[in-house]
Order: sequence, then C-alpha cells, then structure tokens
Amino acid sequence: MSPSMPGVTLPADLQAALADCDRIVVPQTRAELYQLALGPAGGPTFAVEYDVDGETVREADVVRCKNGIAVNYPEDYLRRRDPDCMRIADDLPSDKPRYRDVFGAEFAPVKAQTLDWLSDQELVVVPFMAGGPTFGYPSLAVCPLNAAFFALALVDLQGWVTFEEIGPFTPRSILYVAPPFRQTHFDGRQVVVHDRSTTLHEVFAYNLYPGPSAKKGVFSVLLDIGEQEGWLTAHASSVRVTTPYENETIIMHEGASGGGKSEMCQEMRRQEDGRILLGTNVVTQEPYVITLGETSALAPVTDDMTLCHPSVQNGTGRLVVADAEDGWFVRVDNLTEYGEDVHFERICIHPEEPLVFFNIQGVPDATALPWEHTLDSTGKPCPNPRVVVPRRLVKGVVNQPAAVDVRSFGVRMPACTRAEPSYGIMGMTHIVPPALAWLWRLIAPRGDKNPSIGESKATTDALAHGGMVAEGVGSYWPFATGTKVAAANLLLRQIVDASRTRYVLTPNQHIGAYKVGFAAEWLTREYLARRGAGSIRPEHLTPARCALFGYTLHEMKIDGQLVRPTFLRPDQQSQVGVEAYDVGARILQDFFASELAQFLTDDLDPLGRQIIEVCLREGSIEDYAALTPLPA
Repeated sequence: MSPSMPGVTLPADLQAALADCDRIVVPQTRAELYQLALGPAGGPTFAVEYDVDGETVREADVVRCKNGIAVNYPEDYLRRRDPDCMRIADDLPSDKPRYRDVFGAEFAPVKAQTLDWLSDQELVVVPFMAGGPTFGYPSLAVCPLNAAFFALALVDLQGWVTFEEIGPFTPRSILYVAPPFRQTHFDGRQVVVHDRSTTLHEVFAYNLYPGPSAKKGVFSVLLDIGEQEGWLTAHASSVRVTTPYENETIIMHEGASGGGKSEMCQEMRRQEDGRILLGTNVVTQEPYVITLGETSALAPVTDDMTLCHPSVQNGTGRLVVADAEDGWFVRVDNLTEYGEDVHFERICIHPEEPLVFFNIQGVPDATALPWEHTLDSTGKPCPNPRVVVPRRLVKGVVNQPAAVDVRSFGVRMPACTRAEPSYGIMGMTHIVPPALAWLWRLIAPRGDKNPSIGESKATTDALAHGGMVAEGVGSYWPFATGTKVAAANLLLRQIVDASRTRYVLTPNQHIGAYKVGFAAEWLTREYLARRGAGSIRPEHLTPARCALFGYTLHEMKIDGQLVRPTFLRPDQQSQVGVEAYDVGARILQDFFASELAQFLTDDLDPLGRQIIEVCLREGSIEDYAALTPLPA
C-alpha cells in the first residue's frame, strides 16, 4: 500500500487495482486538489476527455475563473441528475431496480472491468467522512486524475480530511468514478450502481455530474447505514429562529422537491415600501399585504441532508439534528440578476477560497457570476445551476447539534377556484398530530408545476391525481437503496419517539385563490417562533374541513396584526367556497389512498397499519389524534 495512505485496509480487488496503477495522487491540501482540477497546464481551460473505442469523447469542460472553477457538460442531459439512474447490484433487501433485472446480466463482470480500467488511469484518491467530519463514517473516493474537479466537489461537500487525520481505518463506503462506461456499457445514460454489504457500501458512478453520486450517492450510503443501525438521515433543512425578544426556536422543514426546504433558511421577501405581500388573488388580481416591523434573525443549521444520528439524541423528547455535510450543493436558478440575494452573492463573488460552480457560464480568469446560467440547447438557461458552498463561508451558521421544536412539511399547491377546483386547499398553517405528520412524509407529494415531475408513469400518475405524484418515504426515497416499509417503520419510530416535537403543514405557491409563493412558509415560521417554540394551546385550534390537514388556527396574529382568516380556511374564500374545497379534498383523499395501500404488508409497524387504516376509511382528525396525541 502506498505510504501516503497509511493504515487503510482496502478490499482485495481495489488494492490489486491500485497496485497496478502507474500514478496515484493523494493530495495533502485542498489547494493542491484545486490545482489538479485545472488540468496538467493549470488552466485557463481544460477538457475532460476519454478514449471510447478509439474515439475521443468529451465529458466536461473546466474553466479557471477568479473565484473558482466553472464546470460545464456538453449535453443538456448531463447537467442534472437522472432520477432513474440508481441500480442495485447486491442481494440485500431493496425495492429499487436490480442491475440484473435492468441489464439482463450480473454486475460482477462490469465491476471487474471498472477496476481494470481504473488501474490503467492516473488516479486521484481522497478520503472523506460520509456524513460530515464530526459524525461521519470513514470513506474513500477513487477518481481519474483528469476529473479531479469531481473529487474536489466531493470533499467540499463532505469536508476536507487527510488519511493521517482519520488514522487507520477500513472504509465504510467507497466511491468509484469511471465516466467512459456511460458510453461503452450504458448507451450514454447516467448510471450509478450500488453494491452493498453489511460492512461496505460501494458506489460506482458512470458519469461526472456529482448530483447522483458525490451528493445523493453519499445520501444513499447514510440511509443504508441508518437502516442497518436503526436511524435515518432526513431530507430537510433546519434553522434557528431568534425573535426580536431573543426567544429561540429550531424549525426543521421537509417536503418533496420544490417543497420549500431551501426557502426555510431564507430571509422574508419585502416590497419596496417594506410591506410583505402575502398573496395576490388570481381572479381579481387583488393583492393582500401585511405590515411587519422587525423580523426574526435566522441561523441555518442544516441545508439538505439532516443527520438524525443516535449519538446526538439527548433524551429530551425532541429530535436532535446535525448537518450531514460540510458543504452545500446550492441551486441558484432563482438568482437571475444582481442584488437578489446579496449575502449569498457575496459568498460566490468574493469567496475566502475558490469555489466549484456547475452549469454556470465561465470566462477564463473572469469572475463567475451565479446568475449567468449555462444555456441549454433550447437557448433557455439550464434549470439546474449549482454552487458548492462550504458551510464555514455561510454567515451565522450553527455548527452544533440542535433540538427541533417544530417539524414543518411543505407542499406546492395549485390555485383553487370555483371555476377550476383543485387540491390547492391547504390553509396557511395546519397543526397536525404525529400520525398525520407521518402520513404526509410517507407519501411526500410533489405538487404544482414541479420541474422534477418527469415523463411516462410519473406524468400519468400526476394527471390521474390532479397534478400530484409521490416522491415517497420522507422525500428521501429517491436516494434510498432499501425497502419502503423498512424506511416507513424507521420514520414512524423517529416521529413517535420525539414526543415533544410539534408538527405543522404549510403550503407554498397558492392558498386557495391566492398566489403566495413562499410567503406563507416565511410568515408561519415567524408566527411559530413568536409563539415560543411553536406552543399552541388546544383551545386555539379547530379541526380543518379536510381531516388530512389536521387542525387550523382560530386566528393568527403576528406583531399585533391579524392575518385574514380566509388564508387559514380557504373554504371561506369567496373565490373558492365549500363545493370547490370538497372537490380538492376528494382529490387528496383518493391520492393518499392510492399511495398508502402498498405499505400494508406484514412487515409494517402495527401502529403504522392503524394509522393507514384510519386514512383508508376516511377517519376524522380525532381518530388520528387518538392514536398519536398532539404534544402537551
């Protein structure tokens, strides 16, 4: 074994491959790895190319900019994660597509060919801690040297660490990167193969966009480990909210893609006169604004992968969370011009160290700007521009585990009117018992105009249910390698055990006939923090007309100003009414019933079965609360 990897115990096949390799680079600093990412000449431009059956195929272009490197891909398809790229090579329990079933052969020969190919390359090998530097699991990445940008993005996400700092270890996960196999074996498709055992999770990435492997692939590793050990990593953001009266509340926000996870950590948007536009009526175009003086201060805790590790739980009855990453893979499609997010723009334009940009236009030795998105072949900006931002560069970030007071769940809602009824009937703030909190996470519905809704079956399902499809268990199901029922059981136990954490539903985009964007989420955050850790007495609640929404508030008062009651109860909006509301409630009830039946197996937790049976018989909110009462 190379002296630069002391004390590392590797699988025999990888050890043999590395022994045959002519050059292995183990960078000792991030600065060294950054230079490797620029190619042998150090820039200003570098094409990442491979020989494929005698033909040169370009997989990526790297441009040296003043503030980092801009990585771009030659095909639109390579600029975002293919949602159907995961394949399972092992025989452990899984509900995901098996490699042998998709390709009609075992993965073992391709794995051997992958290691043979790697042994013929110049390689960069980097260690990392899957799950972040503090609570993570020692892991390894093996990458072609000419794709060092990929390794750089990985260690920026997971945290820079050296072999010496980790000490002797046996990797709990290994990530292999072999880009040309996309062409030689998989007809140009992104494919990420997971080969699991009880002690090692190997991820084989056959493309160079880090989304499905360096980002969500590591998420898969953590979910696999958690399923074996009895804990999970949530797909969530979390934030510490400090009110003007210096009361602190930790809010954790979940939801399918587009559900407002990133927005939970964003400042509330104001109009030029300082007022807040809560909503605009889509029929009358009437705006509804409120005046709010000083708002709460925000300190991000986690951004996307939220570790709920047993080592951080403190027995207080509240879920304790920590960030599973040391850097954030921030999508900047909502930045279209200068000045829209000054703090974040400052991080990108004047970083303390050079960053990694993806799908951002890069001009050699000029400043990469986060609002100059690469154009797709259609001439439209790529919808998936990204920047890898180390947590340490984010102002006010919380670096310690935090106990969650409120878990909110966001859903994109379409407009609902008498003329065009839809499921967009969720009120601004709903308080739900743990049983309903579990159901919403079990299904994790994607909603209105979500760009993640793809073609074929997803589109068919969406049309059948008014535009909805299910992202699945906890919204992390797209990245899980195990079974849905096992994940559902873990999620239920986590929710029930955190008996002092409160649960809230909040819509984005629309509330009935009002276009609201994310204003409802931001104002709900402000309201709950000012109530003191989300404390709401039972006499302040009333059952929602649709039982799936739990309870709504009698009234909502923020900084002495009442929110219009029809934002809490959309059935009372003049443009909605009871009849249109009930049409939407029926869409939701049918959608839940269609998705929940699959969980009724012998392996489901008995409490979970009772909860699902309440939903299938269209039980009342009292039925759900009887199974899992609201926190006192």
